[in-house]
Amino acid sequence: MTAIKHALQRDIFTPNDERLLSIVNVCKAGKKKRNCFLCATVTTERPVQVNVVKVKKSDKGDFYKRQTAWLLRDLAVVDAKDAIKESPEFDLHFDKIYKWVASSIAEKNIFISCIWKLNQRYIRKKIDFINVSAQLLEELPKVAEESVPSGENQNVAGGDEEVVDEYQELNAREEQDIEIMMEGCEYAISNAEAFADKLSRELQVLDGANIQSIMASEKQVNILMQLLDEALKEVDQIEVKLSSYEEMLQSVKEQMDQISESNHLIHLSNTNNVKLLSEIEFLVNHMDLAKGHIKALQEGDLSSSRGIEACTNAADALLQCMNVALQPGHEMLQAVTQQQQRFTDLREQFARRLASHLNNVFVQQGHDQSSTLAQHSIELTLPNHHPFHRDLLRYAKLMEWLKNTDYGKYEGLTKNYMDYLSRLYDREIKDFFEVAKIKMTGASKEGKKFGLHGSSGKLTGSTSSLNKLTVQSSGNRRSQSSSLLDMGNMSASDLDVADRSKFDKIFEQVLSQLEPLCLAEQDFISKFFKLQQHLSIPGTPVSDAEEVDGGTLSRVHSGPQSISSENHMIRQMMIKIFRCVEPELNNLIALGDKIDSFNSLYMLVKMSHHVWTAQNVDPTSFLSTTLGNVLVTVKRNFDKCISNQIKQMEDVKISKKSKVGILPFVAEFEEFAALAESIFKNAERRGDLDKAYLKLIRGVFTNVEKVANESQKTPRDVVMMENFHHIFATLSRLKISCLDAEKKEAKQKYTDHLQSYVIYSLGQPLEKLNHFFEGVEARVAQGVREEEVSYQLAFNKQELRKVIKEYPGKEVKKGLDNLYRKVDKHLCEEENLLQVVWHSMQDEFIRQYKHFEGLIARCYPGSGITMEFTIQDILDYFSSIAQSH
Repeated sequence: MTAIKHALQRDIFTPNDERLLSIVNVCKAGKKKRNCFLCATVTTERPVQVNVVKVKKSDKGDFYKRQTAWLLRDLAVVDAKDAIKESPEFDLHFDKIYKWVASSIAEKNIFISCIWKLNQRYIRKKIDFINVSAQLLEELPKVAEESVPSGENQNVAGGDEEVVDEYQELNAREEQDIEIMMEGCEYAISNAEAFADKLSRELQVLDGANIQSIMASEKQVNILMQLLDEALKEVDQIEVKLSSYEEMLQSVKEQMDQISESNHLIHLSNTNNVKLLSEIEFLVNHMDLAKGHIKALQEGDLSSSRGIEACTNAADALLQCMNVALQPGHEMLQAVTQQQQRFTDLREQFARRLASHLNNVFVQQGHDQSSTLAQHSIELTLPNHHPFHRDLLRYAKLMEWLKNTDYGKYEGLTKNYMDYLSRLYDREIKDFFEVAKIKMTGASKEGKKFGLHGSSGKLTGSTSSLNKLTVQSSGNRRSQSSSLLDMGNMSASDLDVADRSKFDKIFEQVLSQLEPLCLAEQDFISKFFKLQQHLSIPGTPVSDAEEVDGGTLSRVHSGPQSISSENHMIRQMMIKIFRCVEPELNNLIALGDKIDSFNSLYMLVKMSHHVWTAQNVDPTSFLSTTLGNVLVTVKRNFDKCISNQIKQMEDVKISKKSKVGILPFVAEFEEFAALAESIFKNAERRGDLDKAYLKLIRGVFTNVEKVANESQKTPRDVVMMENFHHIFATLSRLKISCLDAEKKEAKQKYTDHLQSYVIYSLGQPLEKLNHFFEGVEARVAQGVREEEVSYQLAFNKQELRKVIKEYPGKEVKKGLDNLYRKVDKHLCEEENLLQVVWHSMQDEFIRQYKHFEGLIARCYPGSGITMEFTIQDILDYFSSIAQSH
């Protein structure tokens, strides 16, 4: 086995810088007996690496080869199979379990012992040695010495150091000393035994010298021992002294500990006193209300500015005291509990006093404001609430205090304010609208005609006197208007324009009075009741949409889910306070529509402008919402006005005995368009007017054609020509861009029917000549050559001369004169188209004359036949006839 170890060390492990420490001859359990060696090795370089290497003999020769190697750190378990009964079998657990059978139990024990020692020295890893007793691990080196030859037991007998150093090579110094010794002895190599004897003798000489040296120093050793004994005695004395010192220090230590504990208690007491003082100062500074504040809360004057300021400061101080952030445990102090109860009583007492005073102010305001109603009604203005708001705003901070401390009383004040103010505003606004209606109708008799029977409630005595004044002034205006009409200085349409302008001013005055009133009240509510307004961005969709005849109109509906609760509360208060505004506006709009349906144009423009202005300020405000809802009604009335005009067009009946002329609805469209253009100039809702224009113009076109087809007295072409000429002139003058296509269409229809009427009328003055040449053209169309037409019996030269003789210049002029009279009867004076038609007839007559001459030249060449009048004669005839008439 030793030879094998040396061979393996030399051939396999030395080239890899490894030392072989232990070897065991094994074969795998349960398989064909193929022997191999398990070797325990360490590397010569540091850090040391311990391996278990499997080496087997090559199949092709007697040399050994390295087959597998495992790191010792990867070994988990060494299983010796049986700790009591010795067995050559054992298992090594690496990445898997390897089962081995050793060639002898002694080799197995030595190998396991070597693994255990290497683990203890290098790895110090928890490797489980199963079925290997602790006693066996301790005795393994001794067993190995007895059971293996002397050459082999050197592997493990020397302990850890011998295992590692068994094959340690000679260093350079040792090699040099051996060489010197061998050089000093000539027979060192040839006679090794003699060399060994020589070395042995020299060693004996050295041993003897050493013994003599030791014996010579015995005396000195005795002296040294005596000195050591004396030193030990000194040490004992020092220890006794140190013990006494230690006892003394122990006493001092106990006293110092007592002093330290006493100082700690004193420091703890001081700390507690400081903290207690701090807490007391905190409570006194933050929960002590000044006597002046208490007096202000209990007896302060809530009518004067100074008293209100004192009460406001006291209320703020009380709130600060009540909202102090107390530390845990403060509530358990009786003084704190009593102070909190005192603060609560003060708060409730002052809240009751403040609520009662403000309720009285609300009631007093209602009485004071009523006295100014009559004067404002006469002037068609709403009373100014600014002084009332200014006085109440002095209490704004107190209202905020009440909101934060007693929300129930704050809510009660809010409801009372809405109740008192809604009644006050109801009286003011209804009286205001009653006066506006009277001013619109002009007199009480006319008011009855329009259903104005005091529906908004009876006015006060001063308002009744105002009614009398208004009736008188209106009567005077009507009598003046009648006299002016009698004198011919003002037409009915002029009077309508004046009435509409008056209505427009009154309606604008109503809206202009309502708008600042609502905005001022909303601003006051926000400031006084401390409700923060959250303005929406203008242009954002905050309303539902209602479709009105193809146009989308916003009807604003607010919802609490889309805005803050405070904004919602402001709007609810405004709705309650101004509950009569929307119904009164709707009644006023209905009255204006009854007076004159064209008033809806004024109302649409004015209302749209005010809605646009209100939405730019706050799209979700009460004013914006209310005006938006009323705007829907105005838009419906406007659409109804357009529909009524179209229906009136369809219901028009014309007289069978008189000429038609310009149809009434054509003139009304002109009036409507002129009025609308003046009203809608720079208006926000121009799109609504453009849609109405398109509806109206289509209705006009359709019904003009309908009337023209039904006309018996006036030719269809004349009706179409005159009315479409009037429409074209109107559109050209007003320059309505959305009707450019209709303007072109009207011009085309006018031109077409003018031409048609001229051609139809000119067929009569030269009737036989027309029939003759129509026959000539018919023969040519049938295929007869033009120069051969004169050979046709009915169209020979003789017949042509006969027909031409029937139309001498005198007869032609007479026929044209009769034609002029007939055209004059057909055409109306308003449109003044007679000269235009006459000039067109002249052009058409000359065109026909040239056409006839051309046919004579082509069909009757060389005949010398000509008309009995010339083009110059025709020009003279037309000119003289026009001048004579």
